[in-house]
Amino acid sequence: STEGDALFCVCFFLQSDYHFEYTDCDVLGSRWRVAVPNKPDTCTGLPDPVKGTQCTFSCSEGEFLDMRSQECQKCSVGTYSLGTGVAFDEWDSMPAGFISHGMNMNIADIYTNCSNSTWIPKGDYIASNIDECTSTLSYTVSLKKAGTVSFEYFYPDNTIFFEFYVQNDQCESTDSEGRWMRTSEKDWTPHNLKLNRGNNVLYWRTTSFALVGSAVKPVLLRNIAISGVAYTSECFHCKPGTYSAKPGSAHCSPCPVDSYSNKGATVCQQCEVDKYAEAGSGSCKQRPACTTSDYFYTHTPCDSKGQTQLMYKWIEPKICSEIVEGAVDNSTEGAVKLPASGQMETCPPCNPGFSVTNTSGCEPCPHGSYSNGTACAECPVGTEPVVGFEYKWWNKMPDNMRSSVYSRELTGWEVAGEYIYTTQGDLDSDYMMLSLTVPGYRLPHSMAKDDERSELSRISFVFETQCTADCTLYFMAGYSERTNDMVEHWSGTTRKQSYSYLVKSNSTVSFTWGFQRTQAYSEVRQYSGDFAKMYTVQITNVVGGVASQCRHCALGSGSASECVPCPPAHYMVNGTGVCKSCPPNTFIRADQAVGEAACIHCGPNTHSNKAHSACVSDCRLNLQSTGGGEVLQYDFTSLANITSFQSSPRFTSKGLRYFHQFRVGLCGEEGREVAVCVDNVTESRKEVRGYACQSTVVPSEVRGQSVVSSQPFTIGDTLVGKRFHPWCIPLKYETTQACKKGRTTTLRLRCDPTVTGKDQITLPSKCSEGTCDGCSFHFLWRSQYACPLCTERHYREIVSACIQGIQRTTYVWQQPLQCTGGVSLPAQTVSACVTLDFWLKVGVSTGTVAAILLISISCYFWKRTRKLEYKYSKLMMTAGDKECELPAADSCAIMEGEDAEDDLIYLTKKSFFTKIKSFSRERSSDGFDSVPLKSSSGLEMEMS
Repeated sequence: STEGDALFCVCFFLQSDYHFEYTDCDVLGSRWRVAVPNKPDTCTGLPDPVKGTQCTFSCSEGEFLDMRSQECQKCSVGTYSLGTGVAFDEWDSMPAGFISHGMNMNIADIYTNCSNSTWIPKGDYIASNIDECTSTLSYTVSLKKAGTVSFEYFYPDNTIFFEFYVQNDQCESTDSEGRWMRTSEKDWTPHNLKLNRGNNVLYWRTTSFALVGSAVKPVLLRNIAISGVAYTSECFHCKPGTYSAKPGSAHCSPCPVDSYSNKGATVCQQCEVDKYAEAGSGSCKQRPACTTSDYFYTHTPCDSKGQTQLMYKWIEPKICSEIVEGAVDNSTEGAVKLPASGQMETCPPCNPGFSVTNTSGCEPCPHGSYSNGTACAECPVGTEPVVGFEYKWWNKMPDNMRSSVYSRELTGWEVAGEYIYTTQGDLDSDYMMLSLTVPGYRLPHSMAKDDERSELSRISFVFETQCTADCTLYFMAGYSERTNDMVEHWSGTTRKQSYSYLVKSNSTVSFTWGFQRTQAYSEVRQYSGDFAKMYTVQITNVVGGVASQCRHCALGSGSASECVPCPPAHYMVNGTGVCKSCPPNTFIRADQAVGEAACIHCGPNTHSNKAHSACVSDCRLNLQSTGGGEVLQYDFTSLANITSFQSSPRFTSKGLRYFHQFRVGLCGEEGREVAVCVDNVTESRKEVRGYACQSTVVPSEVRGQSVVSSQPFTIGDTLVGKRFHPWCIPLKYETTQACKKGRTTTLRLRCDPTVTGKDQITLPSKCSEGTCDGCSFHFLWRSQYACPLCTERHYREIVSACIQGIQRTTYVWQQPLQCTGGVSLPAQTVSACVTLDFWLKVGVSTGTVAAILLISISCYFWKRTRKLEYKYSKLMMTAGDKECELPAADSCAIMEGEDAEDDLIYLTKKSFFTKIKSFSRERSSDGFDSVPLKSSSGLEMEMS
C-alpha cells in the first residue's frame, strides 16, 4: 500500500479456534447457540448466532449433543455417556466442580487449624478427614428437569458424624432426619436421592469426634452419578480397567480377571502368563509364589458308605504361581503345589436333632422326637422336646446358613468337619460373611410367657481368631442380614471361647458373623493366613427346630395330656413332671423351672410380680431405725419416673467436649416405664431399655441442629434388692465380652431435705464417668424424697401466753428436719384462758382477808392469856396469909359465884372496834390492869 492508504486485515477462524455454547434460557424456554473463541482475540468472523434447541431438549444414554448440527449423536467406541447425567468414578485427582474445605467448629473458643482437613482422592474413591474438624465436599449442578444423585459410601466408624444433604436455589436443605447416613454394617453402601429442577448444591460433610483412643476410620465415597442435566456435549473416555466395544454405550464394562486396559480402550488385553490382574484392573501384576495360605480344604457330602472325600481347592481368583522359584514355606522352599484331593474319611455324625439316612445324609427328626445325631426316637409321655438348633459337626453347610463375601460372588466360610472357617477373598479388607436365618421363636408349652420374661431365646457359639494385623470378628443380630445391629466384636487374636446372646423379641430372626482381616484398603493380599473359626452354634426355642433331648413337663387335664406350664410360683420336681409351689417372695428363673433351685429369692425389700418371673418394687419401704427404735417408712414414688443426668464434661485430645448421659428408672410395678437410651446419629435409631442405661452425648454445636446421642448400652436390667445404711439399690445386667461377671449398677440414696429438685445425682470423684473399670457403676442420689416419711415424733408444740383470755398452740418441725411427706403439721389451736391480773386480784384479796383473820385470832388468844395471868397473880397474892387456905373475899375482888357472870361480861357481843378499844385500856399507864366490870344495870364500867 502507499502512504496514507488504510491497512486492512481479514482474519479467518478455524473450527478448532472456537466452540459453541448456549445462552441462558429466556422466559419462553428458548435459547441461542453462539460461538465462543477458545483464545481471546479482537478479530471477527465467528459464525452468527442461530436459534438453539429448546431448554427441555436432552439426549438419551450413550449419546451426546453435536453442537454444530444440534442433533444427538452416538458415542464412539471407547467412550460412554449418561445422556442427561454425569458420573465421577475416577479419583486420581479432585474432579472439576468439586470443592473441599475444612472448618473449625469453634466450640468453647477452642482454635484448631483445619486448613488441611479436606477430602483426599485415593484413586478409586475419595476419603474424608480423620481429625477433629468439619470437612465438607460440595458439588454444584444445574438440572433442567428432575433427576437423581446416587453414590456409594463406606462409613464404618460412628465416632465420625457423616451427613449428606442438598440445598436448592433458596438455600433450603433436605430434612434433618434423612441427611444422617447410617453406619456401614459390612462394606460399601449405596445411597440415592431425588433432585429437583434448578440449581442443586450437594454436600458431603463429616465431623470427627474421637471419643476413644482407637484410630478414627475415614468415610469413603465412590461412583457418584447425577442425572437430570440438560445435555452433554461430549462423551467420556472409559477409565483404565474398563472398555466399551460398541458405539452408543451408556457405561463401560470392567475387564475380566487376568486382563487389563488403558484409558479409552475398546478391548481388554490379556496379561502374560507370569502376571495376573483382578477384574477391572488397569495393569497386570507379577504373580507371587503359592503358599499354604492360597488354598483351602473342604469335604464332599457323605456317600452311601458313610465316607467323605477331602478336597483341596485354590482360593479364587487364583493369583499365585506354582512354578515361581524363591518362595519360602514353613517346611519347603519354592512355590507349593496343591495337595492331592480324594482322600476318603469317615463322615462325622449328624448334628443333634438329625438322623442318618440310607444315603448317609442327615435329615431332621419329626416334631415330638429327638436324637443325638444317629436315629430319632419319640419323646416319652410326660415329656416334651427341647427344640432348637445345635451345630457342632460341619460336613455340610446347614440349609439355614449362607456364606458369602460382602458385595462379591464368593464364598466366605468353608466347612471343615469339626469347625467352619473363613476363606480368602479378593482383598484383605473384604468382609467374610456367615448368616444364620431362623423363622422365629416360641417358648415351650411348659414355660409361661409374661411381660417380665426377658429371655425368649438364647444363641451361643464357640469361636477363635488368629491374626497378624488388625482383624475384627463382628457378631450382629437383626430382622435380616441387611437390617441388623452390631452386638459384639473381637479385635486381634482371640483364644477359643464361647459367647451367649439373649433374644428378647421375635423381631430378631437373623444372625450374622463378619470377619475382616484388615480395615486398610489395599489391592495386595498380605494377611491371607489370618482366619476365624466357628466350632459350635446353638440356639434355643426356634420355630421349626429339632430336639436333642426331651424333658419332663406338667400334663394337662385333657384326654391328650399335653404339656402345660406349671402354675405361677411353681417349679417342676425333677424327673416327675409334678409341680410344687415355690417359697414365698421368690421368682422362677427364665429357663426351664426344674428343681427347687429354680425358685430364686427376691432381694431385700423387693417382691415378686404376679407371674413370679421377676422381682419388682412398689417404691415404698418400711425399715427398722438404728438402735431398734420405731419403724421408718419410705416412699420413692416421686423418684420412680425416668430421671436423666450427665457426667462432668469430657474432652477429646483436641479439647472438644462431650458427656456421658445416664437414664434411670428407679422402681415401679408391672407395666412400669423403663429407662431408654437411643442412638440418633444414624438411621438405625438403635435403642436399649432397662432400669439404667448410658449413652454418649455430644453438644449441639457439633451436629448443628440437635443433641447427638450415640453408643447406648444397658447398665442394669434386673433389680437385685434394696439395702439400708446407706440406701443401696443394686441393678444387674448380663455378661459381656469386657465384663465377664456382668455389669452392675449401685444407686445410693441420701436424705437431704435441702435439695428441692429430684435429680441431684453425683458420680464418684475418682471415677468421673461413673465407673472405673467399665463394669461396676456407682451413683449417689441426694434428694428430699430419699428421707423417711414424717411422723408425730418429727414435730413439737409451742404454747403461747394467755392474752386477753385467749391461748394459742403452734406445731413446728424438729430441727434439723430429716423427713419428708408423711403426716402434716397439725393446724394451730386456740383455747380460752384466765388472765394473770384476775388471779392477782383474787390472791391479794384472799391474802388480805387471811391476814385480818390471823390478826384477830392472835389478839383473841393474847387477851385470854392476859386474863389467866391476872387470875394466877390474884391467887398468888392471897396465898401468903394462910397456907393451905383460900384467900378471903375482898370487897373489891370478885365474889364467889361471879365467874359465870364474868363470862357473861366477855360473851357480851361487842363491835370489832369496841373490842380493840377495850384492849388498849386493859393496862393503865401506871402499870395496873384495867378490868372491865358490869353493873347490875348491865352497863359496862371500868375499874382501875
